[in-house]
Amino acid sequence: MSSIKPENILFLDIETAPIHYQYSSLSPAEKDLWDKKWVYNRELDPAQQYAKAGVYAEFAKVICIGLGYLSEGKFRTRCIAGDDEKALLKEFSELLSSHFNTSSHYLCAHNGKEFDYPFLCRRMLVNGLALPKLLQIQGMKPWEVKHLDTMELWRFGDIKNFTSLNLLAHVFGIPSPKDDIDGSQIGRVYHEEKNMERIKSYCIKDVVTLAKIYQSLKGLPVLKDQDIVYA
Repeated sequence: MSSIKPENILFLDIETAPIHYQYSSLSPAEKDLWDKKWVYNRELDPAQQYAKAGVYAEFAKVICIGLGYLSEGKFRTRCIAGDDEKALLKEFSELLSSHFNTSSHYLCAHNGKEFDYPFLCRRMLVNGLALPKLLQIQGMKPWEVKHLDTMELWRFGDIKNFTSLNLLAHVFGIPSPKDDIDGSQIGRVYHEEKNMERIKSYCIKDVVTLAKIYQSLKGLPVLKDQDIVYA
């Protein structure tokens, strides 16, 4: 971490929602495929488990990508969001290809290695998009992958330890980003409220918190409110 320049890191957070909001809206084939995901545990009702559909790239889509990066002493944020997932992912891919495409650039997300990065890759392929350089990790050695993960950094090798972004924020004395909604409510806000602005605001709060946590883990001065530029 000490050799990575903060200016070379793109901090990101994604929000996802089920493609079909209700289990009853799935086609017979989709219901069968979903049900088979839970067949190993007969005590679980697949219809009830569909509340978790938003975290599975086979049944959900990206609706918002929050981004932030350091430039000239300011932390500049940006949101790419919308109903057209392919257009959203294409814009994100083009941004990576034009501005974050060298061996010195990194991505940073919280629990990114288990969620954000693979979800983005899977949905890009589903939409027929080529992966940008920073997401082309097949066959790479672990130390060659330019993906940072604040949850992994906090683990210190403890593979059983899951720590939420909100909990880490509390530990480091950073204001909670969950002052309005949390991740479990995104599907409802998207499908029922159709309030993309609320989702975008929530996503950017997570990105700012992510950057502050990374700085705390690295022993750097933490961002002040006056240093954050909201696009």
